[in-house]
Amino acid sequence: KSKNYFTQETEDAIIEYNNEPDDRKRNDIYQERIHYAFDKLAENIIHTFKFYYFDYSSIDVKNEVVSFLVVNMHKFQEGKGKAFSYFSIVAKNYLIMANNSNYKKLKTHMELDSDELRKKTYFDDIHEKTAFSYEYFVKLFVRYLGKHLPNLFKSARDKQIANAVLELFRKIDIIENFNKKSLYILIREMTGIKTQYITSVLKVMRKHYKLLWKGYIDTGQFDESLTESLFSK
Repeated sequence: KSKNYFTQETEDAIIEYNNEPDDRKRNDIYQERIHYAFDKLAENIIHTFKFYYFDYSSIDVKNEVVSFLVVNMHKFQEGKGKAFSYFSIVAKNYLIMANNSNYKKLKTHMELDSDELRKKTYFDDIHEKTAFSYEYFVKLFVRYLGKHLPNLFKSARDKQIANAVLELFRKIDIIENFNKKSLYILIREMTGIKTQYITSVLKVMRKHYKLLWKGYIDTGQFDESLTESLFSK
């Protein structure tokens, strides 16, 4: 039996749920074919991305996320991306807002000595100054990868993986760190391809990412000439 909890059958059930006018039938579809996938998705995202700044248990947080997914289920449109990707983003954006709000409350009441306070003020300031520029860089990087993808990868499998990565980068809120293991989990869920092949593709993309990001930080320019040597190898 497949270990995948969010499958094409789940997506088909969501579409059927949205198109069903009878409330009783909609409830049956949800309970029998959707609830488990939403429950597991919420649980995985909470623990994968470590959303732990809550005053109540992770089970209650999970149930809250599932309820939010159900409320927003009607917004999913057939043919405009995969349901797994869409609801992963919905769940994570909800948790980001709730988690950040609770973290700010916690930070307000934290007792920090002067050294800790200086460090925290410094890194908070750095984050505020670079948040927008990083978001803009990612947009440029996605455009760059899209343009050069045919030259970077030859096999259909590698291109499928690369396109999955591009889809994640287009949703910048879901990527906090290019090296996080969560990236592998999401790509594996989206493509069903083994980690070893994902690693190979990410290794190529990471080389381009590092050179372009360093140049962007140093000069403020997105200079594609920095990666010319990578294409000649």
